[in-house]
Amino acid sequence: MIRHDWTRAQIQGVYETPLMELIHQAGIVHRRHHDAGEVQVCKLISIKTGACPEDCSYCSQSSRYATDIKPTALMEKDEVMDIARRAKASGVTRVCMGAAWREVKDNKQFDRVLEMVREVNDMGVEVCCTLGMLTEGQAKKLEDAGLYAYNHNLDTSAEYYDKVITTRTFDDRLKTIENVRKTNVTVCCGGILGLGETEADRLSMLHTLATMSPHPESVPINVLSKVAGTPFENNPDVSIWETIRMIATTRVVIPAATVRLSAGRAKMSAEQQALCFMAGANSIFSSETKVMLTSAVPSQSYDEDKALLNTLGLKMRPPFKDGHPHERRAYTSPCDEGGCNGNGSCEPKSESGRVVASM
Repeated sequence: MIRHDWTRAQIQGVYETPLMELIHQAGIVHRRHHDAGEVQVCKLISIKTGACPEDCSYCSQSSRYATDIKPTALMEKDEVMDIARRAKASGVTRVCMGAAWREVKDNKQFDRVLEMVREVNDMGVEVCCTLGMLTEGQAKKLEDAGLYAYNHNLDTSAEYYDKVITTRTFDDRLKTIENVRKTNVTVCCGGILGLGETEADRLSMLHTLATMSPHPESVPINVLSKVAGTPFENNPDVSIWETIRMIATTRVVIPAATVRLSAGRAKMSAEQQALCFMAGANSIFSSETKVMLTSAVPSQSYDEDKALLNTLGLKMRPPFKDGHPHERRAYTSPCDEGGCNGNGSCEPKSESGRVVASM
């Protein structure tokens, strides 16, 4: 069932479940809400790269750091469309377009992005954008153009946020998500492991996501891609076990979301990726150029991913599985799904938050 009343202690209880049992229980939850034989393959296009004024300490595109990324102007629409067509031909069903902007501005560049959204949507694939902060009016323009999803990650916990970024606040992030929620565009919102955060920070971030009503339709789980020249270039590695534990916990507490195995996957073996799928991940990013967003974020190729999914007996998920972008997503309250104990909370759950299969 879908719950929005998780406490931090309960989420911690899920997270601390013995790993093999956690993977097993997350798999049960996954099968209750999704086709476990499907994985959505996505393509991320950096339509405007570099020269971002923000100081996100992990990002190769910040103008404040000396990295190998060379700034480029907003791409021409025809070039974006060519990439999107090749992606669709390779089995991609969601095309995500990212611009290194602090915020969306109502100008000719935004008008060009709206044209890109319209034409990619007309191709019959889901369109996602990540363009920085935006107003309610700008979110409405994106909706009218056919946008399916807007990505705006929390990155980390509210408590640790200012150790990662100082040029915007955690509340700024939440405000953009709130503006998207005033439209029919779905929300894609997750975080990054390896920013120097504690386990408590990871659980705090999950608590923020798990108590949103409705939950984000997509939750990307990224592992830091360490970039020379950024403040986090020497951060400790995140173990695969930490990543799997985070994916499985996300699947249990945000059961209906698509959990996107995002940055960091290129360093995982086939076996490690299989464990991530078993733990509830059901989306990946793939590319023809071996990079996800910029050269600082490596990606597997279309052919490699087709071979992997084939080996694992997984098929590519079709687009618009949850409905057309202009249809209002039905939201079901926890008690509508049964199991209400009559006092505003829903069973089954325990004080510790331990996973139970009927969740």
